[in-house]
Amino acid sequence: MVDAIALGPHGPKVKPLGIGAWSWGDKLFWAYGKDYDEKQVQQAFYAALEAGLDFFDTAEVYGFGESERLIGKFMQTEPHFRDRPIHIATKYFPLPWRFNAQAVADALTASLKRLQVDKVALYQVHAPLDFLMGQRTLMNALADEVEKGRIEAIGISNYSAEKMRQAHKFLATRGIPLAVNQVRYSLLSRQIETNGILETARELGVTILAYSPLAQGLLTGKYVGDARRSLQGARRIDPRFSPEGLEKIAPIIHTLQRIGKNHQRTPAQVALNWLIAQGGVIPIPGAKNAEQAKQNAGALGWSLTPDEIEEIDQVSRPWQ
Repeated sequence: MVDAIALGPHGPKVKPLGIGAWSWGDKLFWAYGKDYDEKQVQQAFYAALEAGLDFFDTAEVYGFGESERLIGKFMQTEPHFRDRPIHIATKYFPLPWRFNAQAVADALTASLKRLQVDKVALYQVHAPLDFLMGQRTLMNALADEVEKGRIEAIGISNYSAEKMRQAHKFLATRGIPLAVNQVRYSLLSRQIETNGILETARELGVTILAYSPLAQGLLTGKYVGDARRSLQGARRIDPRFSPEGLEKIAPIIHTLQRIGKNHQRTPAQVALNWLIAQGGVIPIPGAKNAEQAKQNAGALGWSLTPDEIEEIDQVSRPWQ
């Protein structure tokens, strides 16, 4: 397994697995402050660093800025961690009233202030929207920030193959590569392999950041049998978590469990390792506490065999 992977052709190198920080401080979609709190999130941050992870993905809209504020606070709290190489990715949300380049600069300034840093490794457009601004103006505004030294690499999120190619073209006129497309990608969401996104990313040298790589916990195997009774929030109405839905994915879970035993790894660690094995892909699972961060890190430091990769590929083909 590779020790590090670059964000795009010339971007900073990070571990091939990061931590997604959507749930850090977010009460709208997650139960932050109820099921877990700042102390547990801080322990997750430190546990990730202790396990060798160095890449954290956040956004200005996560907890209305709280995710960024927490990460900024955590990086400053412990002197022990200040000298560690920590790569932060955050995102700009293209709101309708943000219609000029200054809006991008202002949003980045606010994110940097919350993060308490002078620059970030990666700055991404959170959604393929541009409203009155237009993609050319948006990409030029991002390129300006690269030239100012406030961002090291430019990314996009949820862009189709066509829109990704367009963004790449606009940036190329400034001599700056498109580094990343952050998309949903897991064994239960393999559509990027068939809709042109993965193929185009490889052609252009764009790294894929895979969000929801464990399908909201489905691939951990913990939502089987009686465990389903403990479902909380949106999972209660998600058909994938119904008895019929869980029965449908049972062959994948059983395969991950069996292969995991061969390597003394969990089903989740096998699922994450499979994504990394695809090449040019960085999974960014979430972690609400130290134990989850440690579990995520256990996907690194070992490799599936070619036969195991093929077996997992075959059993999850229906989700392409």
